[in-house]
Amino acid sequence: MSQKEALRLPVVSTGAEYLVQGFLMRRNILTYKAPDLNEGYDLICINPDPRYKPKKSELAQVRIQVKSRYATDCDRGFPIKEKCLDAFDFLIIAFLNIGDFYRGRDGTSGSSEPEFYTLTPEFIKKYHNKTSSWEKVRLKKLQEEIEPFKNELGFERIAKALGIQKPQKYNA
Repeated sequence: MSQKEALRLPVVSTGAEYLVQGFLMRRNILTYKAPDLNEGYDLICINPDPRYKPKKSELAQVRIQVKSRYATDCDRGFPIKEKCLDAFDFLIIAFLNIGDFYRGRDGTSGSSEPEFYTLTPEFIKKYHNKTSSWEKVRLKKLQEEIEPFKNELGFERIAKALGIQKPQKYNA
């Protein structure tokens, strides 16, 4: 019996990094993509104000590791090697939800809006399973725990770390 080859979608995978970059920039977080195959992080973020001096509790830059899963019906887990856990300030897992692929499905149904969760290295270390060869973090049973880090709420954590106020218009 031959084993099925995994479906590889490099365009979709790369798109996850650009999607995260776009959402961070939408929040006024200046975000640059690191070179491909850069160790430990994919994006680097800074305050857009060139004169801003970070306060004691803030960072001058934030390194983001982006992990993605394309299948809507994925197991909500992602691999990350233990040696990489100190190379980023936040990890954003992007569930792209492009369709259902498991149990004989072909991906033509089940698509939904993408979801992003902004997690800290401490959170990743707490749930990191280093005993398997994949060294996965499984989020399926942690939905209630990760809900405060979803989408805008998660991006807000990065903005706070960089001292970036929410953009607002002041009427004179």
